[in-house]
Amino acid sequence: MNSPTPTGRPSPEPRAPADAMPRLVGDIGGTNARFALCGPDGQVREERKLPVADHPGLIEAAEAYLAGRKVRDAVFAVATPVLGDTVAFTNSAWRFSIRAARERLGLRDLAVINDFVAQATAIPALGGEDLRALKPGEAKAGRPRLVIGPGTGLGVAFLLPDGPASGGRGWRVAPSEAGHASFAPQDALQAELLRRLREIHGGHVSAERLVSGPGLLQTARSLAEIRGTAIRYETPRDVSDRAAAGDCPTSAEAVRLFCFLLGSVAGNYALTLLTEGGVHVTGGLCRNLGPLLDREELIRGFTAKGRFSGYLETIPIGQVLRPHTGLLGAALHRHV
Repeated sequence: MNSPTPTGRPSPEPRAPADAMPRLVGDIGGTNARFALCGPDGQVREERKLPVADHPGLIEAAEAYLAGRKVRDAVFAVATPVLGDTVAFTNSAWRFSIRAARERLGLRDLAVINDFVAQATAIPALGGEDLRALKPGEAKAGRPRLVIGPGTGLGVAFLLPDGPASGGRGWRVAPSEAGHASFAPQDALQAELLRRLREIHGGHVSAERLVSGPGLLQTARSLAEIRGTAIRYETPRDVSDRAAAGDCPTSAEAVRLFCFLLGSVAGNYALTLLTEGGVHVTGGLCRNLGPLLDREELIRGFTAKGRFSGYLETIPIGQVLRPHTGLLGAALHRHV
């Protein structure tokens, strides 16, 4: 208990310096919102996943995570472009005002960044068991790197060398919405998938309509119709579970095609910026596929670029195995 002051009133509780208070970090996708705390050392702790469907908005989800605890500032990585004060999610009904969120959560400062800015920010801090090779090649120092990850949508960002003298040791992140670029079929089967997706989504079909969890599900459903099988799929996990069981050729075909298409769109983006520093595949969807992630199909899709196949054969592809790298990237994000 505090001792009384000469006036007889209890002395106030000592206040922790503002810089000693933890930072709230969040990685907010279309399906789940992940939160954690981090201190001045940048170490992430007390991670928790909250389903988006269980909360009316991001502010309410953050309040549920904090449960009355106070933080000095926050960084939220969001699965949507950040174009102003109002943030509307691409693959969920959530939307919020950055200013209103800062005020309601009692924050000194709130930085809101694209979720793949956070993913890319984390890449240079990873090593050892955090990564595994999917395709051999020679990563060139001082050259751009591609970060790509299918989930509820398809995230894409680029790491650019920070100045000509950096030699690849310093990086800045270029955000991207390349997942919404048009899907380009490579053969008759893919053209048929595109035709069916146009019936569902209208004239424009983006790459993420196929290279994502919902895309894997829709691909399997379309293949079942094309092959004349009576298989019912309710979730992407249904597809991967049946493929893993080894007794469903349609599910196995859907996963192989997903891997080819992931490689194909990654090859497109690698050519766009000449990402000779390497390609990094991230996210829980590919990580959870485990041995089902078909490296041969991924490489075949990546290098199937006609006259530039030989160029792409030199670029390495790695997979990020560390979970929740978006939270790590948010913790590493520098903001005022």
